[in-house]
Amino acid sequence: MKILFFVTEDWYFCSHRLPLAQKLVEDGHEVVLLSNIGKCREIIEKEKIRAINFGSSRGSLNPFLALYVVIRLLKIYLREKPDIIHQVSIKPVLLGSVAAIFIRKAKMINAITGLGWLYTSKSKKALVLGFFVRKVLRFVLNKGNTIVQNKDDFKWLTDIGVNGRAISLIRGSGVDIQQFYPVEKNPEKKKIRILLVARMLWDKGVEEFVNAAEKLSTKFENTEFVLVGDPDPSNKASIPESTLDNWSKSNVVQWLGRRNDIDKLLSESDIACLPSYREGLPKSLLEASAAGLPIVTTDVPGCREVVSDGENGFLVPVRDSELLANALEKLIIDRKIRISMGKRSRELAVTHFSAEKIIAETISLYEKELNK
Repeated sequence: MKILFFVTEDWYFCSHRLPLAQKLVEDGHEVVLLSNIGKCREIIEKEKIRAINFGSSRGSLNPFLALYVVIRLLKIYLREKPDIIHQVSIKPVLLGSVAAIFIRKAKMINAITGLGWLYTSKSKKALVLGFFVRKVLRFVLNKGNTIVQNKDDFKWLTDIGVNGRAISLIRGSGVDIQQFYPVEKNPEKKKIRILLVARMLWDKGVEEFVNAAEKLSTKFENTEFVLVGDPDPSNKASIPESTLDNWSKSNVVQWLGRRNDIDKLLSESDIACLPSYREGLPKSLLEASAAGLPIVTTDVPGCREVVSDGENGFLVPVRDSELLANALEKLIIDRKIRISMGKRSRELAVTHFSAEKIIAETISLYEKELNK
């Protein structure tokens, strides 16, 4: 079996799809990655994955450029002759699916990892673009099988006219429960660390986190609020680096930027937080759950798949820093709740979100499609 992944950025592939690709190679399959290949080339090729550089702008809305991208994709798909074309996130799904329509033998798998700016923005541009995106998705997604990560996205697709039999619910990319595991916290520890791991985007709720931190850090001197992740200039919701620097200089939060030791940071933290406006299924919360942390997040698609309110954390309304602060305070003042909720987080991660389980479900979908 030959599987071709089309993912916009190589770092995203390494972060979210590399374990799947490793398992496929291990099982004797050929894996090709079509992506904007940059710093991760060595990591990818070390795993015997052939990388094809395909530079394209995630932020561009130019229809002529989109047509050019479709033509380039079609040529590559015809040349590579894959058995499975696995396209990840909205733009690769839209453009790749149009190209893949002309590839009769290949089976098309589309992964909707979240609806992002198109869903969270109320701007006129987003509303108009969203109208056309829905029309195209309804057409192309009925041609293959679409993976969604949460029940809300499943419903959204069926509501726009995608056949439910062409949709598979597979919860995220999975988490390595051996790499991310609970570490017992020293009860004499002086600081309670609240950690937010995400790209630094407005719609990740970063500003609400900072506002909550401002309120709580004056009330509880034994707290520290930490942001981990880089801005994403290609995304319309990216937070300027100057704003992040100013927040960090104010001593209300620490901004650490991009880190490759998330497992270590989680082991040193007490509470995970992600006040996002909408998600597919956030990897950062899966890792926090596997690490046995209580979680405070928003009651929105994706996030509520990971947290059961009052069980392994708290769900709060979106864009509400006041209620976010109140939920965090409950965990700050009560170590016993932090411990009990953290244990439940670990149980949920092992049962529902292990990488082994998610990879097996994905490969099973490949085989099912090939046997049709």
